[in-house]
Amino acid sequence: MQLYISGSLAYDRIMSFPGHFEDHILPNKIHVLNVCFNINGLVEKFGGTAGNIAYTLALLGEHPEIVATAGDDFDRYEQWLRTNRLSTRWVKRIPGVLTAGAYITTDQNDNQITAFNPGAMAWEADLPVLDGPGSGSGAAVLIGPGNKLDMSRFAAAARTARVPFIFDPGQSLNIWTGEELKQAVPGAACFISNEYELSLFLEKVRWPLDQLLEGVEVVITTMGPEGSVLDVKGDKSLVPAASVRDSRDPTGAGDAYRAGLLKGLALGLDWLNCCQMGSVSAAFAVEHHGTQEHRFDWAEFQHRYQLQYGLPTGLEEH
Repeated sequence: MQLYISGSLAYDRIMSFPGHFEDHILPNKIHVLNVCFNINGLVEKFGGTAGNIAYTLALLGEHPEIVATAGDDFDRYEQWLRTNRLSTRWVKRIPGVLTAGAYITTDQNDNQITAFNPGAMAWEADLPVLDGPGSGSGAAVLIGPGNKLDMSRFAAAARTARVPFIFDPGQSLNIWTGEELKQAVPGAACFISNEYELSLFLEKVRWPLDQLLEGVEVVITTMGPEGSVLDVKGDKSLVPAASVRDSRDPTGAGDAYRAGLLKGLALGLDWLNCCQMGSVSAAFAVEHHGTQEHRFDWAEFQHRYQLQYGLPTGLEEH
């Protein structure tokens, strides 16, 4: 099965402030805020939803296509992707602009102030032609937070080609109207989000959860260390989070979960097993700082899955 991952590619510039934001912000002067935080240093990491998901899928033995845009400074990231056996065939270079970038400053209480420059993400990507079920090869698409027009167009293309797609609006929800979301989501094999994003989505479209379930096959809601909820037409299952040996950084856990979920779909597993695979992938991610720092091979993944959930039919044969 050919997997396509649509979303963002970004450089994460992570800064640490050796103090507390609250000590330098005067509540009665918020309307004229003008502060500077001297940081300990800056670390640059490869990030973005599409890049993060594709990275973990590569660890799981898949070769997904990344559908995204990038800027003039993409060379370092492109080399990293190729080192990890990931194609950049569908990464469109936009001349004269920078690749998207997140500038994240964290204080001693783990409070964060983030500035995000969409950069090349403001331009539309070139979308691949999808092979439908009659082609003999098959495909699946994950539509993650990124350029809104790309997300809408890719969802429409997947519906037309009768290719299963996962719709993951994530942090892009603030740029959608309710009517736009009502057009993009129906027909998805899966709608995935965290609890807050699900509530925000339902508020924007003014639907009860039952109405969302009428238009998609399943709804998956991630809840961090509490696990995830699989909702199949109102039949809910709690999927416990996989055990974490040493929790260091939850950033990127959601993207790793989505990679495990897609791997399960590629193997033809049922939705419950797919969610469990997502949980194991997420556990590897939170044990490292950064979104593309964890590493494992298939044997390690199988071992941790079996310890946590038992081994489903089909997984041991991969």
